[in-house]
Amino acid sequence: MHSDANLHPLFNPDSIAIIGASRSPGKLGHVILSNLLKAGYRGKLFPVNPAGGIILDTPVFKSISKLPQAPGLGIIVLPREKVLNAMRELANIRVSAICVITAGFRETGRDGFELEMKMANLARKKGITLLGPNSLGLVNTAEGINATIAQAAPAKGSIAFFSQSGALCSAILDWADGEDIGFSKFISLGNKAGLSEADVIEYLGDDPETKVIIGYLESVDDGQRFIRKASIVTETKPVILIKAGTTPAGARATSSHTGSMAGSLVASTAAFRQAGIIQVESLESLFDLARAFSEQPLPTGPNLTVITNSGGPGILAADACGEAGLHLSRPSQATLEILTKVLPPFASIYNPIDIIGDGKADRYRDTFQAVAQDEFTNAILILLTPTASAEVEATAQAIIDVAKTCNKPVFTCFMGGKRIGPGRDMLLQAGIPCYSYPEPAIRAIEAMHSHYRWLNRPYPVEVCFRRDKGKAARAIKKAQKLGISELPFSDAMEIATAYELPIPETRLVRTSDQAVRAAKKMGYPVAIKIVSPHISNRGDIQGVALDLRTPREVRDAWLDITTRAQRKRPDAYLSGCLVQTMGPIKAHEVIIRFTQDPQFGPLISFCLVGLSAEALGDISYRLAPLTLQDAQDIVREIKSFPLLRGARGEEAVNLASIEDILLSISQMATDFPEIQEAELNPILVDADGALVADLRLTIG
Repeated sequence: MHSDANLHPLFNPDSIAIIGASRSPGKLGHVILSNLLKAGYRGKLFPVNPAGGIILDTPVFKSISKLPQAPGLGIIVLPREKVLNAMRELANIRVSAICVITAGFRETGRDGFELEMKMANLARKKGITLLGPNSLGLVNTAEGINATIAQAAPAKGSIAFFSQSGALCSAILDWADGEDIGFSKFISLGNKAGLSEADVIEYLGDDPETKVIIGYLESVDDGQRFIRKASIVTETKPVILIKAGTTPAGARATSSHTGSMAGSLVASTAAFRQAGIIQVESLESLFDLARAFSEQPLPTGPNLTVITNSGGPGILAADACGEAGLHLSRPSQATLEILTKVLPPFASIYNPIDIIGDGKADRYRDTFQAVAQDEFTNAILILLTPTASAEVEATAQAIIDVAKTCNKPVFTCFMGGKRIGPGRDMLLQAGIPCYSYPEPAIRAIEAMHSHYRWLNRPYPVEVCFRRDKGKAARAIKKAQKLGISELPFSDAMEIATAYELPIPETRLVRTSDQAVRAAKKMGYPVAIKIVSPHISNRGDIQGVALDLRTPREVRDAWLDITTRAQRKRPDAYLSGCLVQTMGPIKAHEVIIRFTQDPQFGPLISFCLVGLSAEALGDISYRLAPLTLQDAQDIVREIKSFPLLRGARGEEAVNLASIEDILLSISQMATDFPEIQEAELNPILVDADGALVADLRLTIG
């Protein structure tokens, strides 16, 4: 794996200069030096302050030019107006990496943005790895580096965390300290003038100290690059992310926080899915999954066995399994025979296995040992409630002992407070995840199984459809030259034919006489549709007439549609009407759209025509370019898919014909980013194939 940015000097510097080191304990320049000393950094430290002297028993240098050597990493903690000059001085002595803690750049407006761009250009020109500005700093526990302004010191572990929010980093470090969670690397990206999330993920993918990569994102700078890099990393390590700024309010907050533009939720969700990233909605889930992935093997199947000493929590676990798509499998006959011997007659030996409330540590041990060998079990969840007979610490030890010989993932849920605390701590220290409730445990198991499926998915097949790019390009350039945003019907049809989209015979007419002649030549029945660059939804003005079978019906429909359009939309320019051969009568109607997401590029959506999509949000999404599997999945993901498959004895539609259109549209969106939006609505599909009855294209 080759990284575009060299992060080695950032995480493994032979020396570190703190530009703006301070004697005052409350100042950031003092905190960073103190944290580096406490962490046991073995390289050379060069505090820089014009006053000179000694800080924390470390000699201080009065200027960057006085340093005895070029530091591997320079950390800048200066007022905003002094940062650029400090960077220039560090560049002159050929520093390899710079971390800028100082805030007040693009997040503050135009002046700050311009100053940040100068910093980014300088770093790029000089080949300097730049972290920040507006960064909390970074941590590499393997090298004893805690170059942050946080008060809490992270413990060593196998989880790597990165975040665009420095304040969130401080809170997480403090929280992780209390939860005994360790980190391999900890990176605050800040405004990302230099390093981006894609650079960090790629570096951590090769980091031998890191097992699991987690992060908090507010924006993604180059969505397509991010997907490419993350797709490679998720083949070897789980990447778990929480994405903020996905609502209008969140996007505004993101812009004022780091000066970044946030993308839509559906776009980021589609991007994460296609890259194999596990997306979560809360920080609690982020660390629940991180701990599970770092401590347990992946379940190789969906079958979960639950062991409990109380029926209620077992039922909650069963309900959570159903919602998560996991299965409570029936134990094998051999396991049932063992359970019959080791459990009392009134215990439930089926799944969930209820050892009942008077069960002590030996009963948990015997049950766990039997289930651990069960051929139908892929993961095990052990629940304990603090009944009067429960032996909390002895049960925890029994679980730890049996888990050492179990090759399946083991999860626990000790429900309660003060009494279960010691047992919970024992399990966590032994590397066995322990939750307070069944639901987060089930979510962790489901996420791990999903990642297993991702790792073992069929190899993605990319499909390149035949197309006439030159023909499409000429139509687009013609519209751009005329300053038209929505392509006229004739130009849209040119592009459609260039991509070999299946379109019924269609003619644009401007009078009722032309409509009658066109219908006669094409053959009845026909449809008539209003055409206007200002009317995007014909249904709003009843601008469509279907199944017209005589010249009189065609003429009446023409007059009716054009009169209604003029009355309801007097501001709209009417180009005429389309006369179109009718598609199959019993066809299903579907819609395929794409829009250009500002972060991730072409976002393709699929749904059925009707209220199920508009009111209930029954729409599936993917980002272009689509693979064959993507095209198949996007069709099958909508809740109304059974209608296409053939519900209540109806004939199934030709799904391959829909997939072909999706792949052609994906190719179009990838070939021409200047096409801002496209809508194929409706597409008529039945058992014989699909027809694109209407097409709208908008260019930028």
